[in-house]
Amino acid sequence: MCGRFSLTTEEQRLNEFFRLAGGTEPYVPRYNGAPTQQLAVITAGEPRKLSFFRWGLIPSWSKEMPRTAPVINARAETLNEKPMFRQLLKSRRCLVPADGFYEWKRTSVKQPYRFLMADEQPFAMAGLWDTWRQDDGRVLNSFTIITTTPNKLMEPVHDRMPVILEKENYDHWLSSTDLEFLRSLLVPVSERKMKAYKVGQAVNSVKSESPSLILPMNEDNLFGFE
Repeated sequence: MCGRFSLTTEEQRLNEFFRLAGGTEPYVPRYNGAPTQQLAVITAGEPRKLSFFRWGLIPSWSKEMPRTAPVINARAETLNEKPMFRQLLKSRRCLVPADGFYEWKRTSVKQPYRFLMADEQPFAMAGLWDTWRQDDGRVLNSFTIITTTPNKLMEPVHDRMPVILEKENYDHWLSSTDLEFLRSLLVPVSERKMKAYKVGQAVNSVKSESPSLILPMNEDNLFGFE
């Protein structure tokens, strides 16, 4: 799964990477993006700006705000089987910009790891979004991140990982109408393009938000594939 991620890239570099023209809301680096927070996405309707949606999908047809755990992930293998996701795959896809995500290895002590690209560039996770209208007429946009099977780097830590799109497919993900092609993109990114390292326990708390969260516990624990 993907339950926490970071987007700390300097704004100008981020704008250049995603070809953004700036947005209406100020960009604030996030070191510990968590479910139910308003986080950055890029949609087909406004592909050159960051929009800020709630992480945790609320379907447009929902009668009320769900009281259960937010739907933060959608499994790539079963998107067509779930009414919540089937139509969104056709018409409401988004990019979820990040420069790292966290996962916890289940041992005697849950150890958090940060996964990022080997070149430390930002990247985009594949997402779906929807709009829910509240009884008072207010609109709430929300999103979920699509997950897939783990690559060899991720596998020792967790059995799922977010779909990380290749940069050349960003525009296709937002605008293509070829569902077969879109489904072909929902695969694990090569482990050779990634690296990971242990981080401190402070990231366990959703209240933590600090540059120190993304620092390696020890430079010697960084690992990747040669």
